[in-house]
Amino acid sequence: MQAQDPTQIAHLLAELRQEHRDLDVAIEQLITSIGCDELQITRMKKRKLLLKDTIARLESKLIPDLDA
Repeated sequence: MQAQDPTQIAHLLAELRQEHRDLDVAIEQLITSIGCDELQITRMKKRKLLLKDTIARLESKLIPDLDA
């Protein structure tokens, strides 16, 4: 995940955001289902948090450095 080009970073961000939204929907469906698998929900939530951290890190790369 060493994309340095702002265009590549923006494309990767879009993909990660979509995966994050998809996981959110899947988690909600699992929670409301009868006999939900708590272990699977926990794993999905961890993946969602990892995606959130990765998105934040990539977004910070898009912010130009300002000289003080």
